[in-house]
This record gives sequence, C-alpha cells and structure tokens, in this order.
Amino acid sequence: MADRKKVLILINASAGVGRAEDDTLEIASAYAKAGYEPVVYPIIPGTELISENIIEWYKGETEEVMCCGGDGTLNHVISGVMNLEKDERPVIAYIPAGSTNDFARGLNIPDNRDEAVEVAVRGKKFTYDIGRMNDRYFNYVAAFGAFSKISYDTDQDLKNAFGYAAYVINAIINLPQNISYSCKMRIDMGGETEEGEYVFGSVCNSVSVGGMKLFENVGVKLDDGKLELLLIRSPKNISELNSILTALAKGDTDNPYIIFREIESARFISDEEVSWTLDGEYGGESRKTEIEVMRKAVTIKVGKK
Repeated sequence: MADRKKVLILINASAGVGRAEDDTLEIASAYAKAGYEPVVYPIIPGTELISENIIEWYKGETEEVMCCGGDGTLNHVISGVMNLEKDERPVIAYIPAGSTNDFARGLNIPDNRDEAVEVAVRGKKFTYDIGRMNDRYFNYVAAFGAFSKISYDTDQDLKNAFGYAAYVINAIINLPQNISYSCKMRIDMGGETEEGEYVFGSVCNSVSVGGMKLFENVGVKLDDGKLELLLIRSPKNISELNSILTALAKGDTDNPYIIFREIESARFISDEEVSWTLDGEYGGESRKTEIEVMRKAVTIKVGKK
C-alpha cells in the first residue's frame, strides 16, 4: 500500500439527482484497480464534514481529490483546494451528479456515470483559471440580478425530479418580479467604466450558464487569464425586452442592451446591497464587490476532446 497514490473521494448524496451514494463502491473500486488508495468521506452540510475541512485534514497526504455532486459541490472543493498553498494543491476529479452540470459539459466530462468515472480515474490533467469574489472563490460564474437566485432558490426535490426544467419552471413563476428587477451600478474594469441600471450581470469562465450557452460564439478559453463579463441593461418596454431575449437565445453579444467584456478584474459598486450567486449557490450581499481572475490556479481531470 505504501507505493499507492492516495485519492480523497468526497460524496455529496443530496446533490442533483441523488445518485452519488449509490455509486460510491463503483468509484472507489475503479480507483483501487487503477493503483490508488481510496479514502471515502461523505459531505454532510451543517456538520464539520464539509469539503473545505476534509481537504485541510488531508493536506499533503493526497495527490488527488475526487468529488461527486453538483456544481455547488465542486465549488466547495475548489475553495478547499484554494485554501492550500499552490504547491500543495491536489489534482481535482469531478463526477457530475447535479441538475444542470454546466461546467462539466465544458470540460467534456460526460453525464453518463460509467464514462464520467473513467474520466475521473484516467482523464488528462487540465490547469485552468478560477475567479475570486471578495474573500470567496467561484469555479465558473458569479452573478447578480434577475434569475441569478433561481438556481439556489429552486427546491432541491424539484431539481431532483425535473433537472434543468426545474429552473425554467421557477423562472416562469417568478417572471414578473424578475423582469421588474433593476440595479443601479458602476463597474470599473481596469481603465474602463460602465455605469447604468442593469437587470442582470455575471462574470463567467464557462460557455454554459444555467443550461444556456450564452458564450458559445465568443470562443471562451478557460485558461487564458480572462473572465467573461456580461451585463444586461434594464429594459424600459416590451420591445427592448424582446430584443434582449432574442439576443440571448442566439448567443449574440452584439446588442445595444447587452455589454460583453473580457476582463482580468472588475469592481462593482452600487448604492444598495446586491445579492450574488456563486456557482449556483447563494454568495451573500454587498455594495462593493471585487472580482479577479486567478490564472491557472487549479488542475482538474477532463475528457480527451
């Protein structure tokens, strides 16, 4: 056993479709057959058994951390890894078990469980950028405004049953209040400033957000030291709203109501507290928010395409 590489396996049984715990033996067996020593821990929110703590306990003892869960599960693993010194950070493997799995798709990590396990065990290593918002990290998106709270505000049982459709259902239910949302904000982006009223804003390192491929035509790279800033101006009438929805459906960022920039950092300043979501989970409220890219900060195993 002494010459075996140790892998820390973190299982979030409550994430997404709730299948993670059913496959624990399969996952541990696949690693053991590949020459690893598997150490399995359940993730239990509300206790000390959270990803950040467990990763700290095994600092310097494991070469790889594998997590099975949704985008939020991966967010906590990223945070745990980022709390370590750069030369102490283990490689991350990820088996998606969430409702949308936006980030996994961009890394060619399949939804099929057997194929995802194969990527986790034998995938190639890819070092990429993540974002930091104030004192917290995010893997692929930080967002505010209309619809940004839907992912963490949608009932987990509904998400388990209907997957991405649950977000759509919740969005339709809350459509009137979402469309009427408006936030006056100034955004400083290293020499350039945007100021106005916005219905939505996000900083991403992903092609797909909430199941929608907003940046497919832009050519997003996950390791270029850039994050993608998207701002949507508050529509004043139904015509402007239709223009915005059409542009989003087409992934068209060349629209007078849509602002798109590639940034290394940005400062968001508003007169009132603004709620943020990080990787689909509640990210807190603030009037001043600073976001910056952490270039090539973590390494993850990805599919071969």
